[in-house]
Amino acid sequence: MANEGERDRRDGLSSDGRRLEVLRILRAARTPRGIVEIADELGVHPNTIRFHLETLVANGQAEQAPPDRRRPGRPRALFRAVRGMDPGGPRHFRVLAEILTESLAAGPDPGVRAIEAGRAWGRRAASAVPASAVPASAVPAHGDRAGGVRAEAAASWERPVARLVRLLDGLGFAPEPPVAGADADSAPPVRLRHCPFLELTRTRAEVVCPIHLGVMRGALDAWDAPLTVDRLEPFAEPDLCVAHLAPVGGRS
Repeated sequence: MANEGERDRRDGLSSDGRRLEVLRILRAARTPRGIVEIADELGVHPNTIRFHLETLVANGQAEQAPPDRRRPGRPRALFRAVRGMDPGGPRHFRVLAEILTESLAAGPDPGVRAIEAGRAWGRRAASAVPASAVPASAVPAHGDRAGGVRAEAAASWERPVARLVRLLDGLGFAPEPPVAGADADSAPPVRLRHCPFLELTRTRAEVVCPIHLGVMRGALDAWDAPLTVDRLEPFAEPDLCVAHLAPVGGRS
């Protein structure tokens, strides 16, 4: 038995094309339409229409209307289009990103403005990583002066750095787990193996990299961390950016 997609192909129309026809009918109708009505109008089996209506409802493009109970017998299932833009339509966020970065770059003090824009967003984004979201296993542990394993809260930088790493990972920067150096009281740099803004850095690194720097500073501000990002070293290696950390007030 042919499925609905096979029926559409047999009729010379793709499933997407048939679905758009059903949606067009719903949008043009002044009142909700029934499955059989739409099937008769398009000359297809009602099961085909039912299949496409289920998909349109799942995609948020159509909805089932309240049944008309004025008629005798079992009420028909009625459908209508959801008014609004297609949530499954194409997206071009890169165009918007290019417009915004060009605007920042064209104004006065683009680097400063970019840092502040990133900082404001970073403060808001910080709420996505509460302290409780970072388990003890994610906080670096290392030997203390007595040679034992330091307690979780012994070094003030450990938890905020772990939260920063979690935030950056969620944003697509692929941070490496920080490794404490010989000086246990100093935060190690955060090494980033991916840039989710890579295409934009090729043309507007002077604002894109400061935005990223500001995001990290804003998040640490929001957490009242005792440290901040002193500087961001873009492409320290071809596949690596490095965020250097310093105590608050000690930034260069």
